Amino acid sequence: MLQAGGHWRNWVGNQSCIVRHRGVPESEAALAEMVREATSAGLNVRCAGSGHSFTPVALTSGLHLTLSGMQGVTNVDQERKRVSASAGTTINQLGKTLKSNGLSLINQGDIDSQALAGALTTGTHGTGAALGNMASQIVGMRLVQTDGSILVVDETTPDLLEASRVSVGMLGVISEITLQVMDSYKLHEKLWRCDFDECMEQHDELAARHRHFGFFWCPVPESRHCYCLPDTSSVSTTEKTADVCEMKVIDITDRPPMESAFERIAYSSEIYPIEYVPNFHELEYAVPVAHGKEAVKAVRKLMLEKHPTCIYPIEYRFTAGDSGWISPFYQQDSITLSVSGEPGTDYWDYLKDVDTILRQYGSRPHWGKLHFLGAEDVTALYPRSDDFRALRAKVDPEGRFLNDHLRQLFA
Repeated sequence: MLQAGGHWRNWVGNQSCIVRHRGVPESEAALAEMVREATSAGLNVRCAGSGHSFTPVALTSGLHLTLSGMQGVTNVDQERKRVSASAGTTINQLGKTLKSNGLSLINQGDIDSQALAGALTTGTHGTGAALGNMASQIVGMRLVQTDGSILVVDETTPDLLEASRVSVGMLGVISEITLQVMDSYKLHEKLWRCDFDECMEQHDELAARHRHFGFFWCPVPESRHCYCLPDTSSVSTTEKTADVCEMKVIDITDRPPMESAFERIAYSSEIYPIEYVPNFHELEYAVPVAHGKEAVKAVRKLMLEKHPTCIYPIEYRFTAGDSGWISPFYQQDSITLSVSGEPGTDYWDYLKDVDTILRQYGSRPHWGKLHFLGAEDVTALYPRSDDFRALRAKVDPEGRFLNDHLRQLFA
């Protein structure tokens, strides 16, 4: 059943590997047989999702899986407002099905082309001070084990559930995932531009008053083009075009759909995503919310004074704490601060300088985005990391679901 391997690369081209076998299963049974066949031959197994991670989490020289053949919603429970979907279903596809069933995701991120399993179990999030990351919506999943058996995870297995929410594929290959959703709702989005000091003055109020608040800080006028951000000069509160914040607030509304240049009302999953060109390599850390303003001021100073050629915007968002054992937001309300390097340039020293700043606040990385953590850092930053390691070793004692990168952190 296993196909010949070859070369694989992620969406931006900064991670690649040569694999012995490829697998594109179209059912849970086929997936289980592929995993069993590979692991019995002593091969490691990793699943690539949609390849959106900037880190080496998907790399392997063994069996490389894609679940693009396993898509679609498998069950809608209107009474409990729960939806089950095959692991390869994209967030965009799920949103369309939810809309047709009068339901919505509680929250989502600003890219919707990722496969559900890969996006959720690396810690993907949106913004909202009272809203958890997407993995906090998981209430169940089915995990293919090394022998091809299925491990059912739900609220009757609380430790497994909390360990599996953000597990980066280390506890098995997800075949199906079940999410808690909510009644369908519309969102009202407003965009504008202000200078950095004004943003900092309004920071606490905007986070408390709006369901969703976030911004991009742009050091130079060209910065917004890096992320395809619109020109909001006509709704700006400043005449500056450099050292400015591109602001966004979003709230639930009952008003009818509408769209103008910098204001929209539409179904929830039609508002959350924005368009990115894959021309950047991103680092993102979750900073305890109490240190958010201090952290972004420090990174801004670093960029202006030491790294003025690094012009990609800082993206700044909010996420509530959750209970996932190795979630970046484990029991920690956070802001997420992300910076990017430009492909083809030597941006590593810049990212390391950002890492040095954010480390002092006890920040934790998004597992799918560039970071500089080692095993000792994981132990120090994640109170349940040893529990996760023990559970991982129990379900996969030979480490078939690890690769070199993850083995260094969690073996």
